[in-house]
Amino acid sequence: MMLRTCPVLYSKAGPPTGGWQPLSFDGGAFHLKGTGELMRALLVLRLCAWPPLVTHGLAIQAWFQRLLGSRFSGALLRPSIYGQFVAGETAEEVRGCVQQLQTLSLRPLLAVPTEEEPDSAVKTGEAWYEENLSAMLRCVDLSRSLLETPGPNGNILMQLKKELTSWVRRPGASLELSPERLAEAMDSGQDLQVSCLSTEQNQHLRASLSRLQQVAQHAQAQHVRLLVDAEYTSLNPALSLLVAALALRWNRSREGGPWVWNTYQAYLKDTYERLRRDAEAADRAGLSFGVKLVRGAYLDKERDMAQLQGTKDPTQPDYEATSQSYRRCLELMLTHVSHRGPMCNLMVASHNEESVHQATKRMWELGIPPDGPVCFGQLLGMCDHVSLALGQAGYAVYKSIPYGSLEEVIPYLIRRAQENQSVLRGARREWELLSQELRRRLLGRGLRVPS
Repeated sequence: MMLRTCPVLYSKAGPPTGGWQPLSFDGGAFHLKGTGELMRALLVLRLCAWPPLVTHGLAIQAWFQRLLGSRFSGALLRPSIYGQFVAGETAEEVRGCVQQLQTLSLRPLLAVPTEEEPDSAVKTGEAWYEENLSAMLRCVDLSRSLLETPGPNGNILMQLKKELTSWVRRPGASLELSPERLAEAMDSGQDLQVSCLSTEQNQHLRASLSRLQQVAQHAQAQHVRLLVDAEYTSLNPALSLLVAALALRWNRSREGGPWVWNTYQAYLKDTYERLRRDAEAADRAGLSFGVKLVRGAYLDKERDMAQLQGTKDPTQPDYEATSQSYRRCLELMLTHVSHRGPMCNLMVASHNEESVHQATKRMWELGIPPDGPVCFGQLLGMCDHVSLALGQAGYAVYKSIPYGSLEEVIPYLIRRAQENQSVLRGARREWELLSQELRRRLLGRGLRVPS
């Protein structure tokens, strides 16, 4: 379970004035970046688009470490891959990265690279999750210190998600595992018992609910938003149940929320209906509603798992169907934002230029201010031609920035690259724009690539 944070997004600006002008993603904003940054980005993005390097990244890293030792392998990785995608290791390094982003009109979204793969053994029982809790609380504090901006990311409850998901899907399970019951247990600390779980699992569930409550309570006190990442379909029902329970407690209108956001993956066939249902339910209950809308990163694994288990493929049939799903979900959420204002917040988390154009145009048509309840999100070190153009135009743009030691972050980055190989391979336009800007600086020539 991954949590991220962001600040209050809604501004009191009125509807936009004048005609809508489409943003230009032609790399013109690259003039804001140093030549060294451009050269590193060009090199690293080209390397990351080479499939063998990504597929065998963990083995290659281990081989380099054995061959060169930690010191020399770190000397190669720190100024290259680590420097491109990671904010730093210490609070001061993170603060320096954030200050640099702010000079570019970008905002940080902190991510602690702590996770547990769904097919891995539980690390160290409760101690593992308690360590993650401490990491997230520290991240909330760091987020608060960075001018009320970004936040945490960690695994709290991977151990129970499969058991809870299996139970959630059973007929008649809605009463025993309702968001209302879990929210009440979080508030009261009552001795919750779920019949599908063993004694040990029930103890773990109660401890996990307590940890979730601690993170949400601390984040709200520090004025930090929590964004919960989505996972595999084998885990998402349980994850959504927990987010719904947190939302009942922390997204009430009097709390000034939404403090807890959920992530919706457009590459899944049922996403639009789930998003519509959840948005309408929040509206009826008078709850604020926060959504991070993504295309999704687990396409190949989901298809392989469905084939292995002999179940129906939950994913969209092709890229165009996924894009159509994203457009429908985006339109749905922008309409809700226009009706509910600060009670409904949206992060358009996309590297796709067409999706960003659609969002900015519909925001103008619906009278949603650029720095209001809708923001944009991209990864640190990628899609800068879009991020910079949005930031310079006055939109709220967040860069997801992991931080931590080299040993912690590099395996995390490799796994993210393996999940996002299609995004990395699709960065050809960004390479062209980077090359064009470098030619302009070094040779004094080079025409812009039309958008």
